[in-house]
Amino acid sequence: MKFGRTLVLLLALLVVWAVGPWALLVLLGLLAAPRVRRWLRPSRRTVGVGAATVAVVVAVIVVIPDGRLPIPPGIGALVTPSYRGSPATADPLDVVVPQHPGMARNGASAMHNDGWSSDAYTWEGPLGRQPEVNTAWYGIKECATLAFDTKNRMVALCGNMRGAIMHVLDPESMVPQATLVLPARGDGRGKKPWENLCGGSYFYLDDLDRAVVATTERRIVTITTSDADGEPALSIESSIDLTDYIPGDDCLIALMPDWKGQGTWWVTEDGRVGIASAGRVAMLDLDEEIANSVSVGQDGGLYVVTVEQFYKLVLRDGEVVPAWETPYDRGSQKKTGQLSQGSGTTPTLMPNGMVAITDNADPRMNVQFYRQRTGELVCQEPVFDDDASASDNSLVLVDDNGVVVENNVGYSDPLRTVLGRSTHGGFARVDVDPEAGTCRTVWTNDVVGPSSVAKVSLATGLVYAYTKRSNWWGVNAWYLSAMSARTGKLEFEVRTGIGTMFNNHYSAVTLGPDGSAYAATLTGMVRVHDRDAR
Repeated sequence: MKFGRTLVLLLALLVVWAVGPWALLVLLGLLAAPRVRRWLRPSRRTVGVGAATVAVVVAVIVVIPDGRLPIPPGIGALVTPSYRGSPATADPLDVVVPQHPGMARNGASAMHNDGWSSDAYTWEGPLGRQPEVNTAWYGIKECATLAFDTKNRMVALCGNMRGAIMHVLDPESMVPQATLVLPARGDGRGKKPWENLCGGSYFYLDDLDRAVVATTERRIVTITTSDADGEPALSIESSIDLTDYIPGDDCLIALMPDWKGQGTWWVTEDGRVGIASAGRVAMLDLDEEIANSVSVGQDGGLYVVTVEQFYKLVLRDGEVVPAWETPYDRGSQKKTGQLSQGSGTTPTLMPNGMVAITDNADPRMNVQFYRQRTGELVCQEPVFDDDASASDNSLVLVDDNGVVVENNVGYSDPLRTVLGRSTHGGFARVDVDPEAGTCRTVWTNDVVGPSSVAKVSLATGLVYAYTKRSNWWGVNAWYLSAMSARTGKLEFEVRTGIGTMFNNHYSAVTLGPDGSAYAATLTGMVRVHDRDAR
């Protein structure tokens, strides 16, 4: 009889694993029946063994170092496909982004890849040929920004409930090889932890493999990533104190090196913008909230979007001044899916002399194209549906004249995607004709990326996004999806995992030099790579 009860319990657990939450609810409902409880008759010994097993599992999780265990799988594996579509054929794109002289090679230097914030890689991503998924579990910690040093090791800026942590990660196992704990976050100015951008979201890797990071102590620190023997090691090499320029109730958001080598540009949440080098700091107070990163041009300009206006700033005679400033339609409210009321995009510079952002207009947001030299709005194109459009992620450069935009409307926090739910979603490509002063939507795709930060591989011609479909079984399955940059066709999707622990929450898709695709999640890291590398 005991064997029969044990077998039934094992079968019940198997059904829950296969089908998901609804099966669990049914089983819990059965336990409400007195006859079922009498038949199971759990003994004190059984309960004790179960509690001891849970305690051992928890102890192992605490003792095992970061990344040495995979992210625990969720339930519902048999009602969500592990793969959709078919392997893609590479269809390269001809786009050239200039190399910033002060940054690591393009694609390896920052969240948005380069000084132009193109979100474009010259190397390949997965083509969906026998894809393999590996994960590393870090606990409650998300590594939103990844870069690669000259030895192709990952340099990661991560955040937990306390604050920012920097790691050097092995690119295959994703296990930390070096760790540096940065200053704590504080109260986050009243914001929820997943909405707090202060000193822990953006950094860049310079041309000497050093990470340049903004801290919550209002300092810019330069961190070496290797020791004298070239082994992974993190240590602070130098620091610039900005406490005389940034009050305690403000915080650093993002950094970018000046293209002409005049220093490091920095911006704060309350709208202070400055440039700093050893012994010299210049600052301009825009007095407008900033909630995104920034981009730099070869002409020395810094491109900044506040919640009210779009700016190009330059250093002139030792002072930070606007080369131009242009207001845009910030809409009537902060839409769900956004961290602020205004544009949610980091400016994307383009080879044709344009710079692109989104606005926050009602009833549909627009993809806007401005001239880099003058700030003139050349054209704008509305995207997605009425009262169902918002973006809080950078545009992706896929052509000299084209960008891809994603729709994040409806994503408010990690709980928004539980129990099989998802958001409105959608991706679209918009092209501009600078001479005619017109732009048009080339394609749309309804695949849902709640907060994806998509990227493009110029070598494969594919746009990679981190996605989640609605599921009436209540299963939270997350995918790496690949779309043709030319046509918008969904080529393939690879399931990366099931459950809230696989939610990427605004962390960027990252393509490694070996062709792997990475996505940081709320609890670790996911790696997707082709086993068939033909």
